[in-house]
Amino acid sequence: MLELKDICFEKEHKKILDHINLTFDPKRFYVMTGPNGSGKSTLVKIIMGIEKPDSGQILFHGKDITHLSLDERARLGFGYAFQQPVTFKGITVFDLLKLAVNQDLDKEEAMEILMRVGITSRHYLEREVNHSLSGGELKRIEIATVLARKPLVSIFDEPEAGIDLWSFQSLIDVFQQIESTSKGMTLVISHQERILNIADQIILLEDGKIKEVGNRDKMMPLILNHSKKMEVD
Repeated sequence: MLELKDICFEKEHKKILDHINLTFDPKRFYVMTGPNGSGKSTLVKIIMGIEKPDSGQILFHGKDITHLSLDERARLGFGYAFQQPVTFKGITVFDLLKLAVNQDLDKEEAMEILMRVGITSRHYLEREVNHSLSGGELKRIEIATVLARKPLVSIFDEPEAGIDLWSFQSLIDVFQQIESTSKGMTLVISHQERILNIADQIILLEDGKIKEVGNRDKMMPLILNHSKKMEVD
């Protein structure tokens, strides 16, 4: 279980997160949504240890991890996919997957991981993780590195950003598989209705505060109505 207790965060004297309280249970698929600038990316960076809260507590299975670093949280079983995938000069896809699992990995095992995200050609193993790959390819490879680690906490920040329609369909397939088989908890930041529709729980964040939390049957009408109001405004 992951608990956020009274998390607050300010930047340049502006309140970004305002007393956030959330509980995430194992084997659950969560989607966080809300207007741009509502604090979603900041919140997941705080969960991952990239940013530190000004006040509040983060508990993981009852242990206070508020001040643990990114590396320390990764060792506890946290995995994170950035909104904009990171590139690595001189590092191949195969190298990156081996680093992700932190153990010996043969090419057949690496291909099995890549196939989960819709990459079926073996030549990708020797490709460098750089801008010779498309945005969709980089995104899928980064998601593959998270899946390869089998983390207890998986976080994906707007995984649909910058990918083509075919890649998006593959992405939905991956998340449906995660939703049905993962033993850990998954948190995805997304505005996409098709991703929202596979969530166990949806979190609506607005102006740095939790506006509402609930299952998709409760939340989808609220979110769609909220989006329409914002378009009118």
